Amino acid sequence: MRRSSFLIGGAAVSGLATLSARSRALAQETITEPFANGARPLGSFPQKRPLIVLTSRPPQLETPFRLFNEGVFTPNDAFFVRWHLAGIPTKVDGRAFRIKVHGLVDNELALSIDDLRRGFEPVEIPAVCQCSGNSRGFFNPRVPGGQWANGAMGNARWRGARLGDVLKRAGVKAGAVQVRFNGLEMPVLPTTPDFIKALDMDLATSPDVIVAYEMNGGNLPLLNGFPVRLVVPGYFATYWVKMLDDIEVIAAADQNFWMKTAYRIPAVGDGCIQPGQTTPTTPITKMRVRSFITSLADGDKISGGRRRVQGIAFDGGSGIARVDFSSDGGATWTQAALGADYGKYSFRQWSVALDAQAGRSYHLACRATAHDGAVQPATACWTPGGYLRNIIESLSVSAG
Repeated sequence: MRRSSFLIGGAAVSGLATLSARSRALAQETITEPFANGARPLGSFPQKRPLIVLTSRPPQLETPFRLFNEGVFTPNDAFFVRWHLAGIPTKVDGRAFRIKVHGLVDNELALSIDDLRRGFEPVEIPAVCQCSGNSRGFFNPRVPGGQWANGAMGNARWRGARLGDVLKRAGVKAGAVQVRFNGLEMPVLPTTPDFIKALDMDLATSPDVIVAYEMNGGNLPLLNGFPVRLVVPGYFATYWVKMLDDIEVIAAADQNFWMKTAYRIPAVGDGCIQPGQTTPTTPITKMRVRSFITSLADGDKISGGRRRVQGIAFDGGSGIARVDFSSDGGATWTQAALGADYGKYSFRQWSVALDAQAGRSYHLACRATAHDGAVQPATACWTPGGYLRNIIESLSVSAG
């Protein structure tokens, strides 16, 4: 399905050879997530500020949640990192890099980064990239997989060429069913399945799916997929293939491990089941509506008086219609003010005034409603893979 090796060298971005050493240097600086066995080291990686380290090989790095209060867009050096396989290039020559477009096409292509920049109409889409397993650490009963808190997500302005325009240039033949994507990430052992994802033709050719070569106005960091990555707005990040170098149009639904076996949810109702229940499954796709308080953390001590509480909300592409706020654990709700609208795939900030009385404790909660009518539930969704959590988030503070 792809060539077996790639020559890396020349004009390189920051290397990853020092990952382990730099992680150990910060090993004594830790952060504790609010669930069992939640102690995590902070690690300093190339092109990144210190992030929470789940694993260093492959790199899985979480954004400390306080950083989401700094603005609606997540800085490149604070953006979370999730790789599936340990065979990641330590250098990539952007000048020599090519994306092969092949399969059921009239004209095979080998596109350089300059080809993408100059040969196709550039588009910019603000969009949230969220790991499918974001918030998995809060599942009860717990499930296998990376025990993320809520920081395996980020919002950026992605700039690139429409995938549909690339496919049009290649000329898709009749009988095409899906488009399959591969990147430079490789397994260490030959028995490990290569990381490959696929999209149905109607989604692959939709105007919002892009091959991105910029992130927040600059090159993508190496750990976030330099030189290009697939951006599928509204969908979980499992489809956002990094270091994308292979696009193949295929005549049948892809049956590789990462589509047929991994990243699947129960194919019943809303996808939520009871622990121990077994059901048929379907691939995970679009994100669900979520909101968070970002200006305060659980257990904070605040001063009495009037203060502004703020946060973020997003969904899978209909956009945020409203956010409600409660200071009494959900007994009563007040509609929050929404911030600027950067598009239906972006974080949307919200804020509300809280009149805090000294000596009192407050149980704060936020609840988002999307334009498609979806509302955050009061009870948590449970899935065997630790996916789809979008429960109403809450925290407690006390006023001094």
